[in-house]
Amino acid sequence: MREYYTITELTREFEISTRTLRFYEDEGLIQPVRRGRTRLFRPSDRHLVRQIIRGRRLGFSISEMREIIQVYREPPGEVGQLNLMLKRIEEKREQLRQKRRDLEDTLAELDRAEESCVERLVELGVST
Repeated sequence: MREYYTITELTREFEISTRTLRFYEDEGLIQPVRRGRTRLFRPSDRHLVRQIIRGRRLGFSISEMREIIQVYREPPGEVGQLNLMLKRIEEKREQLRQKRRDLEDTLAELDRAEESCVERLVELGVST
C-alpha cells in the first residue's frame, strides 16, 4: 500500500476535478497532508473520497456524508457508522418511493388533462 497519493492521481482515478477534492477538504470530509502548497492524500483519504462519491451517487448530501464520516471517527466507530448508514439508506429509499408516487400521480393527471383536451377537440369537430 502506498503512503500518499497526489491530487492528480485521485482526480484521474475517480474522474473528478481538483476543485471537487478541494471542496471536500474545505467541508472537512478529507484532511490531506500539506507539504508547502502540495496536498498529499493518505490511503484513508482515498477511501473517504471513494465513499463520498458513492454517497453522492446514492443521493446523500454533503452534510449527511459529513455526519456519517464523523460517526466513524468517534465512538461507536464503524458499528455506529454502519447503523447510521442503514438508517439513512432507508430514509433515502422512502424519499425515492414518495417521489415515484408523486411522479405517478403527475403522469396520471397529465393523462387525464390530455384526454380532456382530445375529447373537447372532438366535440368542436377538430380531428387530432
